[in-house]
Amino acid sequence: MTKDVVSAAIPLRAVVDDPALAVDVVADSVRPGSFDLPVRWAHVSELRDPAPYLLGGELLLTAGVNLAAEWEEVDRYVLGLLDAGVTALGFGLTPPMHEVLPESLRAACVRHGLPLLVVPQRTPFLAISRAVAVALAEVAQREQRREAVAREALTKAAVDGLVPLIRELAQRLGGWAALVGAHDELVAEHRAPASWPPAELPELLARLRTGRGIRTATTELPDGTSLLAQPVSPQATASHLLVVGRRSRFDGTERAIIAGGAGLLGLAGRAGTGTAALSGATTALLLHSASPADVLSSMLPADRYHVVAGAPLRRRSKDSAADHDWLSARLRTPLVRLAEDGGFTAIVDTAPSPEVVARIREQGWLVVVGRAHGAAALRQAMPEVENLLHRARALDRPLLADGTGLGLSTVVSPESAAAFAAEALSPLHQLDPDQRTGGLFDTLRVWLAHHGNWERTATALGVHRNSVRHRIGQVERALAVDLADPEIRMELWFALRWCRAPAIGDD
Repeated sequence: MTKDVVSAAIPLRAVVDDPALAVDVVADSVRPGSFDLPVRWAHVSELRDPAPYLLGGELLLTAGVNLAAEWEEVDRYVLGLLDAGVTALGFGLTPPMHEVLPESLRAACVRHGLPLLVVPQRTPFLAISRAVAVALAEVAQREQRREAVAREALTKAAVDGLVPLIRELAQRLGGWAALVGAHDELVAEHRAPASWPPAELPELLARLRTGRGIRTATTELPDGTSLLAQPVSPQATASHLLVVGRRSRFDGTERAIIAGGAGLLGLAGRAGTGTAALSGATTALLLHSASPADVLSSMLPADRYHVVAGAPLRRRSKDSAADHDWLSARLRTPLVRLAEDGGFTAIVDTAPSPEVVARIREQGWLVVVGRAHGAAALRQAMPEVENLLHRARALDRPLLADGTGLGLSTVVSPESAAAFAAEALSPLHQLDPDQRTGGLFDTLRVWLAHHGNWERTATALGVHRNSVRHRIGQVERALAVDLADPEIRMELWFALRWCRAPAIGDD
């Protein structure tokens, strides 16, 4: 029995109306809508109390082998079946045990509204079980085809963008659909309510955004409209949410279609907005139709941004496109640059969560996150990020600038910090003006990050330990300091963190 068959259901009328089964219905036990109740399986049980072994939605079949003689016991039996969620009870006539339907059972089912079917002697229970199983399999196949057709149509619509995809989804569901942004604003919609958002929606979306994992949230409006919302990405932190609504509830297949549409919306939205912004910015710069400052403000409209960098934990294959797409999806930014050594640098408006950092490590990168800066000051964040990378390699764990120390650097103004760094490191600038990789600046950073360990520094730099000793000796002589002094090391560490990055194009 497959999972799809188990989750499928047929209406009770499919059993009642099957002429091959020839079951009779005790009319007084049927309430309005009873024939539309779902049957998820047919199950035979002669237990006095089968309720603990039922899942709900069963057509329970019994020959009354252990049916109690006392009316009170029969009444409790029927109530137990109702509490267990049984859809209907089928009673088999089995002379000489029961030539007719016991009056106590008929009365209890009528009293409590449990649909009662009388199965004639010529219809074996196996025939009913088989008929239900075949009908369930047919339903499951129909629903699979329905879902497959819908997914194909949605995939084709996604090629044309968000609006065609939203329109196709709404039409498939027979309702309306909307893609909303981080502040519940409409990004794309089809037949969404004119008075947006509905009063009940903000609370629903807020609850959805505070959850974790793959999830959905549902509610019902006063006019009977059923609402269903879920993130457009499998990640729980997705800022964009899909909301669909219609007058009837969504079944299991429709929920699967909605989930597929949400995933496609996440991909289409990410590709569309990221590609459009980048291509527009590049075109403006090449044609000189906008100043760099204007392009920057359009590309990075938020107040503050973080630089995220990753050091490769192992040799990586040359699959730059796949790595870029994977990192862009996890960090939720198109601004990702891959380095020759297999590392990466990215600009994000929200620092990645610990779960995302851990996932990136599983893919082979050790992550560090710099402090928040304005877009125009992001270049100044690079020395700090480089220091964090050296420190992260030494500790073999991710580091966040806001959580790596006591916060002493935050009490010093950026101007004072830069002035201190420039003065303290001035002699090194003269010896190593380009701050080249493998030079004095890089060696000093790595050596301090490894607490002065010659072997580990040499391994990290890929040089002989004697080369490290020689370079550190140059640093000591140039700065006229004793690097065995922990206070000197501390000051130099902060100076390296605070030194300004060379401007692009500087010699």
